[in-house]
Amino acid sequence: MNVNLAERWAELPDLLAGHVLLSLSAILVGLAISLPLGIHAAGRRRLAGVVLNAASVVQTIPGLALLALMVPLLGGTIGYAPAFLALMLYSILPILRNTIVGLQGVDPVVREAARGIGMTPRESLWQVELPLALPVIVAGLRTAVVWVVGAATLATPVGASSLGNYIFAGLQTRNWLSVLFGCLFAAGLAIVLDQMIRLLEVAARDRRRGLATGVGIALASLLVVTVAPRFIDFDPGRVANTDPARGAVANSLADQSVVIGAKAFTEQYILGALLETRLEDAGARVDRRDNLGSTIAFDALRTNEIDVYIDYSGTIWATVMNRPEPINRYAMLAEMTGWLYAEHDILALGGLGFENAYGFAMARERAAALGVESLADLSRVVDGLTVGGDAEVFSRPEWVMTRDTYDLGAMQTRAMDAAFMYGAVRDGQVDLISAYTTDGRIAAFDLLVLADPQSVLPPYDAVILLSPEAAANPALVATLADLVGAIDDATMREANRRVDLDRQTPDQAAAWLDQHLRDLDGAGP
Repeated sequence: MNVNLAERWAELPDLLAGHVLLSLSAILVGLAISLPLGIHAAGRRRLAGVVLNAASVVQTIPGLALLALMVPLLGGTIGYAPAFLALMLYSILPILRNTIVGLQGVDPVVREAARGIGMTPRESLWQVELPLALPVIVAGLRTAVVWVVGAATLATPVGASSLGNYIFAGLQTRNWLSVLFGCLFAAGLAIVLDQMIRLLEVAARDRRRGLATGVGIALASLLVVTVAPRFIDFDPGRVANTDPARGAVANSLADQSVVIGAKAFTEQYILGALLETRLEDAGARVDRRDNLGSTIAFDALRTNEIDVYIDYSGTIWATVMNRPEPINRYAMLAEMTGWLYAEHDILALGGLGFENAYGFAMARERAAALGVESLADLSRVVDGLTVGGDAEVFSRPEWVMTRDTYDLGAMQTRAMDAAFMYGAVRDGQVDLISAYTTDGRIAAFDLLVLADPQSVLPPYDAVILLSPEAAANPALVATLADLVGAIDDATMREANRRVDLDRQTPDQAAAWLDQHLRDLDGAGP
């Protein structure tokens, strides 16, 4: 079987289980809140207006933004909790609205007839009004199911496991099979759940107990099939590493769980997989949280939600420490290390040995035509030019300082996924991009990284960061210390190139990188 396809199938049980758990729990709790609230508000028009307006406000917030907002509201917690809370809020409006509309739409004559035959208001509600409103209520529930299952794919950046992992990682690495997996299985899950709810409506309407029982069994089977693998924690490959190529069995982390974080681009996926390999070789049980945003990853580390991830000195300096001016590379590393430990008990274990800086790149032919070799040269030709960058770069202090220092305010900005930036500047869709200097596509696409004569852009040394709890674990520190200073710029660029251009998976590139480092270590004096 193709390696890429095999890896996608191997990921499916955990990602599907996470998606099902997240979606169904959010829908069930949303139903438990919105249905009683809708019943209570249906006969009180003023209250109905208030609750519907409140639910509508939540619905107007973009799904990804709502998910991200939950992280600081929960004190930096990532994973299931913020995703569940956001999706639960997202599910309320369609069920609440249709419950109110359905009950208010019951003919008053029917209510009068119910009272006329001696029914109490409660009996009228349960035996007459709710059965008549049921089709409208179920339509709202079906809408909520489709919305929530779809929105759950956006839970990946806050650390929740879902089918969105396929989509986010696939877009970053241009792995369209991964994107296809995420889309197909998310759509299939939404269709299956929608049809189950439709059949339950038919069973309730026609009083068909057999159909209701069959749907209940099918739903229970879906839960068992998708969720059970997540709770089966046996992996023979994790019991002990006896591969002679790896040396002696390393059990210093045996039976310990380690959570690795990674941001949403190729290099981070590769480095996350490398950390996973080294930790599993030492006996640890590893959980990966990929596709995290910069601030979400740092907050998760600070609060011990993740144990280790790799960040960049310039990002910590500008975004976390809020320092306006860059300083010497080694001075920055030293000051950053002391600040992280003093302020947050976070251990900066050391640099990996390479720097992945922001650099503004143009197609070489385009730069020659404009007579541009540095950022200072852009100021005289800036009118009408467009710069592309990843989703966060234009809100970062580095861009603001670059723009103001080199007088680039007239340049149009165009945010896009990092996976598409290099092709966009190569094909002339934008004039320059905020490139990553270890990206293999810079050389492959013949791009020129413009000089920064004023040294505005800070250094970006890749650094291993450990949470307060992980920093107190000598075995974990010792295991990862072997990577300090082990990877140079050329090696990291080659690993990135294997994914971005040769279409290897990040795990394959990480395996190459791991073996390359071991070979170098074995060749040393």
